[in-house]
Amino acid sequence: MAALLRSLSRTSGLRGCASSFYHRNPYSPFSAAAEAVARDAAVGRGLAGLGPTAKGEKPRVVVLGTGWAGSRLMKDLDTTGYDVVCVSPRNHMVFTPLLASTCVGTLEFRSVAEPLARIQPAVSNSPGSYFLLARCTGVDPDAHTIECETVTEGEKDTLKPWKFKVAYDKLVFGCGAEASTFGIHGVTEHATFLREVYHAQEIRRKLLLNLMLSDVPGISEEEKRRLLHCVVVGGGPTGVEFSGELSDFIIRDVKQRYSHVKDYVHVTLIEANEILSSFDVRLRQYAINQLVKSGVRLVRGIVKDVLPDKLILDNGEEVPYGLLVWSTGVGASSFVKSLPFPKSPGGRIGVDEWLRVPSAPDVFAIGDCSGFLESTGKEVLPALAQVAERQGKYLASLLNHVMKVGGGHANSVVEMDLGPKFVYKHMGSMATVGRYKALVDLRQSKDSRGVSIAGFASWFIWRSAYLTRVVSWRNRFYVAINWLTTLLFGRDISRI
Repeated sequence: MAALLRSLSRTSGLRGCASSFYHRNPYSPFSAAAEAVARDAAVGRGLAGLGPTAKGEKPRVVVLGTGWAGSRLMKDLDTTGYDVVCVSPRNHMVFTPLLASTCVGTLEFRSVAEPLARIQPAVSNSPGSYFLLARCTGVDPDAHTIECETVTEGEKDTLKPWKFKVAYDKLVFGCGAEASTFGIHGVTEHATFLREVYHAQEIRRKLLLNLMLSDVPGISEEEKRRLLHCVVVGGGPTGVEFSGELSDFIIRDVKQRYSHVKDYVHVTLIEANEILSSFDVRLRQYAINQLVKSGVRLVRGIVKDVLPDKLILDNGEEVPYGLLVWSTGVGASSFVKSLPFPKSPGGRIGVDEWLRVPSAPDVFAIGDCSGFLESTGKEVLPALAQVAERQGKYLASLLNHVMKVGGGHANSVVEMDLGPKFVYKHMGSMATVGRYKALVDLRQSKDSRGVSIAGFASWFIWRSAYLTRVVSWRNRFYVAINWLTTLLFGRDISRI
């Protein structure tokens, strides 16, 4: 079998590339057999990978990331004219507005995850399009190549990571941002973020573990109170929504099913300034009242240090915790900071009004990893899902236009009108605060006037809007069924 694979590798003829079998085989380019072939063939000839496209072949768009921006781009990209190669450490998109609901069992995890193959089927059935489970580690704009490394951590008896190169005709950075820790000691080691499905799974497991351990004989009163103290740092929409979901879970489910420890369970929300600072003042006050009514303790302060079982505030107060969720916004990742491109304020990849990276031909950036250069005279847009999705939709339209006028291949200089510049129009903000209450702020900016409502009607609007925005009918069905099941039978408290 090995001899046959080596024979295929030698005869398939990918231009100057160590692993021709990667490009021509219709199966996964990262099978164990393909890896062995690539390594045998690559000896003395550099890294394996996907070589440049030839004349007469479809140009290749390489997309880094499967977030809101990258997924929307790939969904709208015309795959009759482009091959699409997605490089990402996850093979799905996460519907982040509903992620907090999965932590307490209101929704199941698969309800908020949409496989990339459903968003863009070409990556699984088109000969020249792939999804590659890997991270980009470097880019060579002059050679039109990126260097990647496979993602294999978290699995037993798996292959060791290996590196490879991918040539591109158009490269789109949509690799998102990372949680901001502000350099505070202990955050990365002891806190849990809420940005990915595995974060929500970790929170749910730890929350239920603490509930069960606190019921075991031999535990002290002090330790029981610590284990059942959930602390949320960050008063933005994610922190407030998680606090609301958690307090609702405690009121409706914990007090019924863990009655022995119900009086020990508490939630504290810590914010340095105002919670929901981008919302209308009246809505902020409504949110505060609802959270306090639900039993959430609000603390204004700055975290100075995080220890394994407590955090320390700037006033010296020590706050013991059993579960610590960190939700203080996002910033540019170390990978983005390391790229050889001009940066916008805040360290993001700098782009012009057409979302191009001016210093690198055929390179674009969208979503949380990008920001307008100061020379454009525009402010850096907030790291919101609606911004990223709108940018993905815009760039897909632009690239489709470029392809149709003959500019799809690398370095194909074509004089063309790129069309209108990207313009973002804010559609409003929403957040739930638990107990069938939510906020809807439809103002276009913090200082402008507009409709802002709160209460049950807002909660109904919030649920209706997100149900229609979930990526596919499959997930809409999952979400609707999960909501109905939770309403009729309560949340699932199984620790799986």
